[in-house]
Amino acid sequence: MATDRNYIQIFLEGLELYGVRVRPMMGEYVVYCNDKVVGDVCDNKLFVKITPESKALLPSAPELPPYAGAKPYLLVEDMGDMQFVAHLLQRVAEGLPAPKSRKKK
Repeated sequence: MATDRNYIQIFLEGLELYGVRVRPMMGEYVVYCNDKVVGDVCDNKLFVKITPESKALLPSAPELPPYAGAKPYLLVEDMGDMQFVAHLLQRVAEGLPAPKSRKKK
């Protein structure tokens, strides 16, 4: 089941102010924060990369693959507090290395 467009619109409401954006990918969405990949939205669920920061903020979150063949991510079960979600995504982005620049062919 692919993620619903309405879900993504609701997800992005207010989060764009925090540098959060999404990019469609095979019916689902990759989540970026400050130009770093921080997670995925699959089947109307938010999954974030497992980092020390995300584990500290979501200590009891289940570790599940967002899609078949993917490595485990943390499932964000409570999407009711978007300020917390914004803080979580920012903290995950802060803990990740800067993206490598790609060489043009």
